[in-house]
Amino acid sequence: MDYNILIVDDHPMTVDSYVSLLSDSNLHKNNVNFIKSYNCEDAYKKIKILFAEGKNIDFALLDINLPPYPDLKINSGKDLAFCIRKMHPNCKITLLTMHTESSIIDSIIKKINPEGFISKSDINFEIFPTICNKIIQGEKFYSAEIIKSQRELLKQNINWDEHDSQILVLLSQGIKNINLPNYIPLSMSAIEKRKASIKNQLLSTKGNDSELIAKAKKIGLL
Repeated sequence: MDYNILIVDDHPMTVDSYVSLLSDSNLHKNNVNFIKSYNCEDAYKKIKILFAEGKNIDFALLDINLPPYPDLKINSGKDLAFCIRKMHPNCKITLLTMHTESSIIDSIIKKINPEGFISKSDINFEIFPTICNKIIQGEKFYSAEIIKSQRELLKQNINWDEHDSQILVLLSQGIKNINLPNYIPLSMSAIEKRKASIKNQLLSTKGNDSELIAKAKKIGLL
């Protein structure tokens, strides 16, 4: 069975470079089929044809800034990714961008939740195939500038005080919940309410204390 990789960028030489790099890498996939496109209209039509033929797109590498397809209001790689999500839900999507404004990055992540999100300033020809291989094998990869953008936005929106910060620090030090009132001048019920609020702000889904600490460390709060 073919393993279909869609690559979309408005610079043909860039597309060919991606194909060459991935062709030379160890994808561990037989019969890799590269589908190349340079704009939203052509890419959308190829996505739709594969869907109609019952064929999957297994991995998609999309630049964010692309010539649009005005007739269907597909104006960017983000919009293409949304189409892929609907027609090829098992596809691993990787987005590439030169823009790392926090609001833009946040909007894309919330709408698409890509398996890979890469700032072009973070990669080179040497590490690019390794990153793609990791994503293809099931890992999620966001590059340093993307993570930094997420962190800055999250810090701007955090709504808590010194007690909340203390709760995070104590939990990261291994202090058990039952002992937190010994370190913070709050009742157990008040601490639990604050913990719930912290989790709501940091975790997209309900998680345990270990996941909370991991997320806080990832975004630089610990």
